[in-house]
Amino acid sequence: MSVTSGASTYMIFRLQIDKELTSLGDIAAAIERTSGDIVGIDVISSSRASTVRDITVNVSDQAHSKLIVESLQKLQGVKVIHVSDRTFLVHLGGKIEITSKIPVKNRDDLSRVYTPGVAQVCTAIAEQPNKAYSLTIKRNTIAVVSDGTAVLGLGDIGPMAAMPVMEGKAMLFKEFAGVDAFPICLDTKDTDEIIRIVKAIAPAFGGINLEDISSPRCFEIEERLKRELDIPVFHDDQHGTAVVILAGLLNALKITGKQMSDIKVVVNGIGAAGIACSKMLLAAGVRNLIGVDREGAIHRNKHYDNPHWTAFAQLTNPNLETGSLPEVIKDADVFIGVSAPNILKVDDVQSMAKDPIVFAMANPIPEIDPELAEPYVRVMATGRSDKPNQINNVLCFPGIFRGALDCRASEINEAMKLAAAQAIASVVTDEELNETYIIPSVFNQKVVEKVREAVIEAAYRTGVARKRLRDSNKE
Repeated sequence: MSVTSGASTYMIFRLQIDKELTSLGDIAAAIERTSGDIVGIDVISSSRASTVRDITVNVSDQAHSKLIVESLQKLQGVKVIHVSDRTFLVHLGGKIEITSKIPVKNRDDLSRVYTPGVAQVCTAIAEQPNKAYSLTIKRNTIAVVSDGTAVLGLGDIGPMAAMPVMEGKAMLFKEFAGVDAFPICLDTKDTDEIIRIVKAIAPAFGGINLEDISSPRCFEIEERLKRELDIPVFHDDQHGTAVVILAGLLNALKITGKQMSDIKVVVNGIGAAGIACSKMLLAAGVRNLIGVDREGAIHRNKHYDNPHWTAFAQLTNPNLETGSLPEVIKDADVFIGVSAPNILKVDDVQSMAKDPIVFAMANPIPEIDPELAEPYVRVMATGRSDKPNQINNVLCFPGIFRGALDCRASEINEAMKLAAAQAIASVVTDEELNETYIIPSVFNQKVVEKVREAVIEAAYRTGVARKRLRDSNKE
């Protein structure tokens, strides 16, 4: 999950103002001297001698906010009561809640939703466990599971600090696809213990979304849970990123007129996302893909202590290219970065093949500044919301889980992921497609439904759907 700060934010400065000593004009002037942009003034309380007002100001960052506070504190008759960030305000008390679907107003209501009536339902499920899908929340509920060890942009911040991210993920499931999701942040980094815990809580959920778990532990956790559970397990940092990157690449290749089987692709950063993206591109038809990490190009003639790199080497780099990123990127058609800021140079881009495609996904600072790359690339994409062609996992996970839940899939397989990528790409029509619009907006309402339909079709085609097709199409 990507966590980035925007270019600006709104801060609310609550001030107690002595009417005899200071005017609003003095306050506005002090804020303007620090380049603050006042966007609102609200009266909280007022008396003959003083007033309390909230001044909402557009600031560039926290340092800018501190400068404004210092400027205000110099004014005679002004007391800064507190400063609120509007982002913090929306997190007060958490961002999600559980609500009841049925009111309990009398003894009859109570007897049906709880004791004694609930015993009949429990017995029915005990006799036929599949009835849990129709008689409990399991049919529409996802667990968002993390240990807080790899929150993108923040790193290992622990389970408590990761909760706001997981709450946000749960909100997106609900807002975009009507999927109920609950954040489960685990206070352990032990792989076996995480697997045991997730297996133990699985009966309550229709699927498991793994999030922000560090590599290489995330590989084993996902692989074992997929084998040992009969509900979909999906590590979004790996596969969500891979699906959306493929969707963008499908449309970028339409613009350049190149074929998937003919292109040379360089993937920089061979961690969880890099490996998943590479496997997805290979499944889509790419034949010449080279992975690059700190040790340079990964190839099968070299021994690696990392078993995931060893396996990766067997699948990639057919021409056994060696060397650093500037060496192997020569004549490449596509660069995909899931690595670190500013590691791709203009000279590297200039050495690529004609009409290069660059997906610089590092957040908040991409592998290359899009403005520096723009004169030399045909198609540019990043993970940033303030740039064209944002590669955002929100395009993938709501629809893919919506489809998996609706057809009661036992897993999310490669065919379902490929179908999701193609569905996302198809939202951009031929008339709309251009260099700055290869991927739909996350707010495009067609995305979830197209992904859902494609995922369901692929699930039935590959035999992992467990619900009758007629029933799935009703939902």
